[in-house]
Amino acid sequence: MPITALLFAKYRTVAGQKEFQIEYSDGATVRQVASCLEEKIQDLELTGALCALNESYTSPDTVVADGDTIAFLPPVSGG
Repeated sequence: MPITALLFAKYRTVAGQKEFQIEYSDGATVRQVASCLEEKIQDLELTGALCALNESYTSPDTVVADGDTIAFLPPVSGG
């Protein structure tokens, strides 16, 4: 099943592009898709990333479906 992964801010800089198309088997989780990206992209570390599935924040254990879009955003800090 095709899944679109979007990377933002420093993740996009490390990867060199914003969007990736990934083929994954049914029952995959957001965490598994993140691991796949980390394996494909040198120096990409998504641990602690905020995850959004189809524009709604979600947990890494959420199961993705055919055609979903997952966004990975770095955690925000400030003072």
